Amino acid sequence: MAIIEFGGKKEKVVTRKEFTVAKARTALKNEVIAVIGYGVQGPAQALNLRDNGFKNVIIGQSKKYKKDWDRAVKDGWVPGKTLFEVEEAAERGTIIKMLVADAAARIIWPTVKKHLTKGKALYFSHGFSIVYKDQTKVIPPKDVDVIMVAPKGSGTSVRRNFINGVGINSSYAVFQNATRRAEERCLALGIGIGSGYLFPTTFEKEVYSDLTGERGVLMGALAGIMEAQYDVLRKNGHTPSEAFNETVEELTQSLIRLVDENGMDWMYSNCSATAQRGALDWKPKFKKATLPVFKELYASVKSGAETRRVMSACGKPNYKELLDKELAEMGNSEMWQAGAAVRALRPKEKAKEITKATKGIAGRGKN
Repeated sequence: MAIIEFGGKKEKVVTRKEFTVAKARTALKNEVIAVIGYGVQGPAQALNLRDNGFKNVIIGQSKKYKKDWDRAVKDGWVPGKTLFEVEEAAERGTIIKMLVADAAARIIWPTVKKHLTKGKALYFSHGFSIVYKDQTKVIPPKDVDVIMVAPKGSGTSVRRNFINGVGINSSYAVFQNATRRAEERCLALGIGIGSGYLFPTTFEKEVYSDLTGERGVLMGALAGIMEAQYDVLRKNGHTPSEAFNETVEELTQSLIRLVDENGMDWMYSNCSATAQRGALDWKPKFKKATLPVFKELYASVKSGAETRRVMSACGKPNYKELLDKELAEMGNSEMWQAGAAVRALRPKEKAKEITKATKGIAGRGKN
């Protein structure tokens, strides 16, 4: 393992330099990797494994979900050879990658469990099913490995970063080590799907941090803060274009790229003195205002309240229709209609690059 330092604190990580793709292929040469679910993470991880030269990758996807099945066929998975119904894929696989939505995992678990024979590995990209087993009823047999590689990004990002040759960072964990090869299998899969580097965690820590992050800075807080600022600007007479550009466009097309490049202080140092001073003065106010909300959020995650809500809502027969309605309300809002107009004015060459990079991937999220 490599050693990296964060503010004087050392942490062990695994990089592609020390655990190469060739080493990963060798470690898994006798495995059949069954990717269950071709929705969000499934396509990205399966395509990356295939493109990295892993020969025995198969897909388990129900034909009932025609859109996902058809996308798998379009991506080159062949029915009866590399594309199967969930049960047959689980039977064939020696490593079963559970990449369906968390609520769906509970539904298909009895089918998958039947084929978790001694020595197989059960793989997740999220700690949800294992940590909240009282809700999901996902309790693996003791004679199988249970491992996790959790990419720190959506399926779209996992695939796009792979195509661009940069990878995406992932956490990894071993919950059960029945074969004494669990960690090797885990790391090989992490490298195989294109991780930039892998850092150790536990199933519990991963799900607590992930659920907090998604509801917080990564999605929920970000969207809420954007809407609040946009509304204030509009109510004070600013045009939709001005309000959107000052709220979203400058962040996504300029400032966040500087943060990515060399950190928040680097971004600050590349802005005007006026911007620097104002940001430094107001940052503590925003932290003070939001800290109680984050404490409430983390407590809700840890208690299982968040997952109970997910299981209840996502398990409804009409959930997809309800979700589409919620997302449509967001997409049809003035703010994001302004965003669509702004994006349409960007250089066409860039749009083509993004389309190419995300080919075969649909949807957002982790499962």
